[in-house]
Amino acid sequence: MKIALVGYGKMGKIIDEIATKRGHEIVARLKETPTAENLNQPDVVIEFSLPEVAFNNIKTCLENKIPVICGTTGWLEHKEAIEKIAIENETAFLYGSNFSLGVNLFFALNEKLAGLMKNADEYSCQLEEIHHIHKLDAPSGTAISLAEGIIRNNPKFSAWKLENTKGNELGIFAIREDEVPGTHSVFYRSEVDEIEIKHTAFNRNGFALGAVVAAEWIKDKKGNFTMKDVLGL
Repeated sequence: MKIALVGYGKMGKIIDEIATKRGHEIVARLKETPTAENLNQPDVVIEFSLPEVAFNNIKTCLENKIPVICGTTGWLEHKEAIEKIAIENETAFLYGSNFSLGVNLFFALNEKLAGLMKNADEYSCQLEEIHHIHKLDAPSGTAISLAEGIIRNNPKFSAWKLENTKGNELGIFAIREDEVPGTHSVFYRSEVDEIEIKHTAFNRNGFALGAVVAAEWIKDKKGNFTMKDVLGL
C-alpha cells in the first residue's frame, strides 16, 4: 500500500518504521497541513497530529476521497461532523483512541466487568490514567473510551468528569509523569475490598502496529469504523 503520514512526531516515525518493514511505501511524511498535492495520492492516510489541527487534516483527506486512520485525541467534539464527511465523500474513516491490541481487549474486559457490577451498589467506580508530561489533552482518549464503555453497560453512571465527581458522574483522574507511554486503571471500591483492572503499555510500538493493521484492513472499504471492526471484537 501507499501510505501518507499526517503528523510526523514520535508516533509517526514509529509507524513509518513498522509500515516499511511490512512492505508498504510511505509516500508522504507531513508536519505541515495536508493538501491534494503533498499527500502524493496514497491509498490511506494515518493521522497522528495535534488536537487543534486534527479536524482540518482529516477533513482535507476525506474530501480528497482518501481513507483516514486517526489516532489523534482531544478533538472529538467534531467527530460526528467528520463521520458525515466520510459518508458524503464515499470513503472511510476509522478513529481509535488507542490502536493497541491489548488495549482493545482491555476495552472489551472493561465493558464486561461494568455489566457485572451494575447491581453491586456498595461499589463506587473511578478511572485513572498516567501519561508522559508531553501529552496535551486530559483525560486521555483511552480513558474516555473506558468511561463510555462503563456508562453504556452500567445505568448507575450517565456522564464522566475529570477528577472529583458526585452522584452519577464517573471520575477520571489524569496524571502526567516522566515518559510514561500509557497506564490505565479502572477501580471498583467498597468498604471491604477493591477490584482493579489495569493495562500498562511498555512503549509506543503496540499503538503504531495497530494503526498500520487498521490501515491494511480499511483499504477499499467505505463508512465509519472502529478497532472493534478491525479485530472482530
